Amino acid sequence: MKRILITGAAGFLGSHLCDRFIAEGFHVIGMDNLITGDLKNIQHLFGLENFEFYHHDVTKFVHVPGKLDYILHFASPASPIDYLKIPIQTLKVGSLGTHNLLGLARVKKARILIASTSEVYGDPLIHPQTEEYYGNVNAIGPRGVYDEAKRFQESLTMAYHTFHGLETRIVRIFNTYGPRMRLNDGRVIPAFIGQVLRGEDLTVFGDGSQTRSFCYIDDQIEGIFRLLFSDYSLPVNIGNPEEISILDFAKEILEMTQSKQRIIFNDLPINDPLQRCPNIDRAKNILDWTPKINRNEGLMKTYKYFKDFSNSDLIKEEHKDFSKYIY
Repeated sequence: MKRILITGAAGFLGSHLCDRFIAEGFHVIGMDNLITGDLKNIQHLFGLENFEFYHHDVTKFVHVPGKLDYILHFASPASPIDYLKIPIQTLKVGSLGTHNLLGLARVKKARILIASTSEVYGDPLIHPQTEEYYGNVNAIGPRGVYDEAKRFQESLTMAYHTFHGLETRIVRIFNTYGPRMRLNDGRVIPAFIGQVLRGEDLTVFGDGSQTRSFCYIDDQIEGIFRLLFSDYSLPVNIGNPEEISILDFAKEILEMTQSKQRIIFNDLPINDPLQRCPNIDRAKNILDWTPKINRNEGLMKTYKYFKDFSNSDLIKEEHKDFSKYIY
C-alpha cells in the first residue's frame, strides 16, 4: 500500500484530498496544526486502518516514521482574513514549512507536490494568466505575506528539483469552492452565502467590476491528482476559466437563493486583483484535464451544504484567537 503525507489535512482542500487518496487505496497520513483547519472535516476518517493523523506544525522539524511515497504540502492560511491576522506564521509555513517537507521528501525519496496559488500573479497585467507570466506583486503590501510566501515556496521547490534531483510538482490553485469551506473566512463565495443565511445585505468591494473564476472542489482535486502522477515539474494552473464580475456574481447568488437582500458597496481593499482567470492550456495538454462541474451546479451543492447547518455556529461570526500563533 502506497503511503502519502498530506499537510493541511484538516483544511478545505486537504480534507478532500484525504478522501480522494483513501478512496484510491492509499495509506494516508494527515498533518495539521489546526490554526485554520478543523478536525470535523476529517473525523469520518479516524476509524479507518489506512488513516492516521499528526497534530503538528510543519514549521517545526517534521518526522514521519516508515516509508513515504508521496507528500502533498497544503498547509497554509489561504484566506485574507487569516493571513492578515497571522502574517508571520503565513510566511513561515511557506518558507520553513516547505523547507522541512522538501527535506523530508529527499530523505524518504518521495515525490512531493506543492500547493501554490494564483496569488503569485498578484494584480495581473496580462489576462488570462499563463504559467509563463511572472506576476505583478507588491511584496510589502498587506497581501504580500501570502503572495511572497507562495512565490518563495515555488523557488525553493524548483531549487530542490534542479540541485537535488527531487521529484517535485507545483499546482497553482485558482479560486476553489465547495463543502467544508469556512463560512466566514473572507473569500467571495462563503462570504456571500454567509450573508444570505444571516439575512444580511451582500457586500461588494469597489464597483464590483473586478472578475473572478470559480472552480468546484471535485474538479480541483481531480486536477491535483492527475498532476501528482504526471511527469511534469513546472507549475500548472488548475482552475475554471469561466469568468464573472463580482457584481454579477452577487446578483447570481441572490437569484439562486431567492433572497431579497440588497447589494451594498465598500472600498476596494489595497492590492485586490482586478482580474483573475486562469489559462488552462497546460493542464489540458499535459493532464488531459478540464473542469466538468458548471458554476450553477457547484453553487447549489455548496449552498445546500451550508444551509443544512443553518442553525449551527457555521453562520455565526467566527472570533478565533490567533494570538498564540503570532511569533
